[in-house]
Amino acid sequence: MKLILTLLGVVLLIVAAVYFVVPADQLPGFFPGHEAGVTHAHIKHGIVAGVVGVVLLAAGVWMGRR
Repeated sequence: MKLILTLLGVVLLIVAAVYFVVPADQLPGFFPGHEAGVTHAHIKHGIVAGVVGVVLLAAGVWMGRR
């Protein structure tokens, strides 16, 4: 369980970084928020993915201490 939570947390932090750096029209098609012709980054999507990623990492660390 610890490994799964940690891996999901890391993946979500990478997804958050992609949302902050890549404009919406260059996001992969399977990412929510992909819009053709839109040049701004989806900051809210990035914040949510980052927060959930940090929470999952914290849960993984907490599970490891039990």
